[in-house]
Amino acid sequence: MTDSSKKEQLYQLIRANPFISQQDLAVELRLSRSAVAGHIAGLIRERRLLGRAYVLPDKRPVLCIGAANLDRKLRTIAAMQLGTSNPATAEEVYGGVARNIAENLARLNLPTALLTAVGDDAAGRSLQDHAERAGIDARGSLKLQDTATGTYTAILDDQGELVVALADMALYDRITPAFLASRAPQRAAAAMTVADLNLPADSVAVLLEGARNDKLPLVIVAVSQPKMARLPQDLRGLRLLILNRGELETRVGRALPTEADVRAACREVQAQGAQDVIVTCGSQGVYHTRDGELVWLAAHQVEVVDVTGAGDAFSAAVCWSLYQGSNDLTLACRRGLKVAAMTLESPETVSPVLAADVLDEIHDFDLNAPLFPNKG
Repeated sequence: MTDSSKKEQLYQLIRANPFISQQDLAVELRLSRSAVAGHIAGLIRERRLLGRAYVLPDKRPVLCIGAANLDRKLRTIAAMQLGTSNPATAEEVYGGVARNIAENLARLNLPTALLTAVGDDAAGRSLQDHAERAGIDARGSLKLQDTATGTYTAILDDQGELVVALADMALYDRITPAFLASRAPQRAAAAMTVADLNLPADSVAVLLEGARNDKLPLVIVAVSQPKMARLPQDLRGLRLLILNRGELETRVGRALPTEADVRAACREVQAQGAQDVIVTCGSQGVYHTRDGELVWLAAHQVEVVDVTGAGDAFSAAVCWSLYQGSNDLTLACRRGLKVAAMTLESPETVSPVLAADVLDEIHDFDLNAPLFPNKG
């Protein structure tokens, strides 16, 4: 067999598993370690590999970093009664903020990768298999032998509104700066990074530092008020922060009852280094920053089937819009509200009818959504 055919076989093995060791490659191909290293060096020179650990993609992906859980949803059949047993239906679905965003992006036909942590258990294998079927490259994720895959349990009332949620997500603390450093080639290959705040604070700081140095867009999505403590004070390098009103209140340490209060808080976050801020307000709509203004967009009024995943769908559509090269955050939010509405109307965490042409229908000249800019 020729050297060129061996090199091609090696390339295909790395495509199947970007983190395969040189020793495993040597055994598989019956080559010496030095021969494997020589072929890898040749592939890097040819720009078919970006470093030893990652195959150069045909199109630079969006890299989502954060949680991928097994979600359990329990929904009462009748009106919720506290302090007693409620008849309910139950289901298990795939969830996690970063994973949900990744699946929405894949359905929107973007190349998408996911870095997460899973246990070496049935749930973890199921999550990775589902990611592969959905078109998400999750091969670089951390597989842990000594812990279970993360879970999120949501209790919904008979109207589909969230009553309380319980999260077992300590394993994401293992997505450390050292782990992120081990995935540096994959991170460098991304066109954009989207991270959720299930990551430890020092890892979020590493992503911000990377965004400053590499000039690649970084979007951070908040996940809860308690985890706002994981967001560093220095936000330089952050293209966009997406959070809800309660999370913004936690960030600035005060209540924000009026629009003027929200505007002042957004300016404070921008002064800390964030380029832009989106503040979601549930069924009412969203605020976003624009050239010193705070712009309000009303949400679509729909019949809610299940609120789970709607915020992640919104975030994904915003990222999709930015990926297309548009810096128009109003257009991005219009697209986000459209996808969020589709998700609210679906019993699924990610709408099964989502496709890129849904967002192609929303253009910068589309004035159907209310728009109320307020001069600062």
